[in-house]
Amino acid sequence: MRHTIVNCTFECHAGAILEIFNEVIRNTTALYDYKPRTTKSMMDWFQVKTTGNFPVIGIEDSRGMLLAFGSYGTFRAWPAYKYTVEHSVYVHADYRGQGFGRIVMQQLIAEAHKNNLHAMIGGIDATNTSSITLHEHFGFKHVGTFQQVGFKFGCWIDLSFYQLLLETPTHPIDG
Repeated sequence: MRHTIVNCTFECHAGAILEIFNEVIRNTTALYDYKPRTTKSMMDWFQVKTTGNFPVIGIEDSRGMLLAFGSYGTFRAWPAYKYTVEHSVYVHADYRGQGFGRIVMQQLIAEAHKNNLHAMIGGIDATNTSSITLHEHFGFKHVGTFQQVGFKFGCWIDLSFYQLLLETPTHPIDG
């Protein structure tokens, strides 16, 4: 299957991203949300990405259908965390297991290097072996699990954190 890596925009991709988000919310514990997101929430989401200069990277097939996307954003709101981001990667339900998550993750890591970041953090449902395997493939290390911090589908769920340290920035500064 031919595919193209794209920088996602609200105008071109909000509907497809919303569809992927909402399928994940309805059917998985990859997002700890209960209610489907709205078009308004996508406007806000893209505004945060634009304001923070955070990438939204997607993969489209030859027809322009969004197969997968990923992004990163602020890890924590205090200034000393400026070299750390938390990322997410989502793949359309019909295209999981075909390597699209790897392509998106590779692009996110490249963007983090380019933007002089030092640490990438992924919060993953502890039972999501596909996502854990993906992260480990790229050298992410398990740095901790918070037990029973989520409750979804009638069960307590654990949240594991995986971290990748990058060699950038070469000259970090305080302030």
